[in-house]
Amino acid sequence: MKKTGRLVIPRKTIYRLSIYLRCLARLKENGIGTVSSEALAKAAGVKPTQLRKDLAYFGTFGTRGLGYDVTELSKKIAEELGTSSLQPVILVGVGNLGLALLSYRGFEKEGFEIIAAFDAEPRRQRDKKIKQPVIGMEQLPEFIREHNVKMAILSVPAAVAQTVANSLVESGIMGILNFAPIVLTVPEDVMVNNVNLAIELENLSYFIQG
Repeated sequence: MKKTGRLVIPRKTIYRLSIYLRCLARLKENGIGTVSSEALAKAAGVKPTQLRKDLAYFGTFGTRGLGYDVTELSKKIAEELGTSSLQPVILVGVGNLGLALLSYRGFEKEGFEIIAAFDAEPRRQRDKKIKQPVIGMEQLPEFIREHNVKMAILSVPAAVAQTVANSLVESGIMGILNFAPIVLTVPEDVMVNNVNLAIELENLSYFIQG
């Protein structure tokens, strides 16, 4: 959970806020200035009552009969999520997956910038050219502190993931997006989001069974 003022916001609410923000971005792209709670909820795949409950954590939004101002609501949610300005992120583990993530240009549009990558073999020849520098692991702690980085993407083998995570946390990282197929042990004030593609496919496999 995340605290805002005196309120504790559930993690699921934070997740839904990200979905609302993307729905609002699509509305802005289509030149739509206002949206009803019913329409926004439908676009996000939630009930209108859930949408209103989520937004109530941050005060009163919308005008009865007119709906929400798309630009105003987008700005408020972005501020709450901390993405109203570019957030610096580092990536650790420049293998095939790491390279693909470094090459993805969509992060900046969403408010994140991968400013550097770290690897045990920084000088190894790689298939793709990337704009970010690939730096040796020994420089990791100093770089994090110098650039005030709080988030990291972890795409290293499972065997070294916990060791790397320990180093990230000790250096000041507060949020880790973990692609390694292992459950990380971190302090309570550090947030870890796990992305296990095999588990996601396994879930899909269950639902497509005849």
